Amino acid sequence: MNVVVTGGAGFIGSALIWKLNREGVNNILVVDALGTGDKWKNLVGLRFQDAMHKDAFLQSIREDTLSFHPDAIVHLGACSATTERDADYLLENNYRYTRTLAEWCVQHGTRFVYASSAATYGDGSDGFSDSDLVTPKLSPLNMYGYSKHLFDLHALDSGYFDRIAGLKFFNVFGPNEYHKDGMISMVLRSFQQIQETGAVRLFRSDKPEYPDGGQKRDFVYVKDCVDVLWWLINTPSASGLFNLGTGQARTWVDLACAVFQAMGKPSSIQFIDIPELLKNKYQYFTQADMGKLRLAGYSAEFLTLEEAVHDYVTNYLSKNRAHLGTA
Repeated sequence: MNVVVTGGAGFIGSALIWKLNREGVNNILVVDALGTGDKWKNLVGLRFQDAMHKDAFLQSIREDTLSFHPDAIVHLGACSATTERDADYLLENNYRYTRTLAEWCVQHGTRFVYASSAATYGDGSDGFSDSDLVTPKLSPLNMYGYSKHLFDLHALDSGYFDRIAGLKFFNVFGPNEYHKDGMISMVLRSFQQIQETGAVRLFRSDKPEYPDGGQKRDFVYVKDCVDVLWWLINTPSASGLFNLGTGQARTWVDLACAVFQAMGKPSSIQFIDIPELLKNKYQYFTQADMGKLRLAGYSAEFLTLEEAVHDYVTNYLSKNRAHLGTA
């Protein structure tokens, strides 16, 4: 099997390569923009055939000169910063790039799996159903979510969901996220805060129906995510747009307590105000409706928040193992 993984040095992309290697797949083309940062470290210990800059890859797709003949392209590369304000950049990098790859895969009969986002659901007032009837009604809160939503709409209008698969990732955490700076998960941030101060800082609630730290998210472990991606690569009949979470919303307090427990330390939580920049864009509740993916045939169980945090903290963070490939 030959697989292209865009965003292959990123968080979920490098975790997928780790999964592919564990399944005996090494004929992998890594597509990314490594730059001068430390993202390359996510590739250490992993096996792949070649690496290619994302711009060169896009050009080869447009000119149909790709020398690596993929059975599947898993498109995980994107700007994932929810605070990014450059709309032109997001349209080009997140929407048009995805559209070009999808069109090429449909024309060549290549399996295409891409990353959408739970950010497409906006404030959640329209629920979290991945039904094709609901998708056109969604209103993302930020430009990142909108850039993802635009391709979901394009795929729906073009009839691509008969042949491709998209995943609306909810709150993913786990090894290989270390390069993400301000976008790291709250699990990693909590671990760092506990090490530095002995306490975790969480946002106060501005809504009376939610206590401080009682805001809820659907937290999903990256190892569970790559299991789903592997299944989709090998199950072309499972096409469409799917949620990817656990289907169980948990509070930020639950998450913090799970980190304290995994570190063997007593819980100590401090509450701070939500920054003004986030107040009108903050989601108080997310929970993936997982019925569509289950109906498509995915039957594996997801780890609980406590199980996943325990694995992450005890087998990686506490042992200073930064990457799946070297653990």
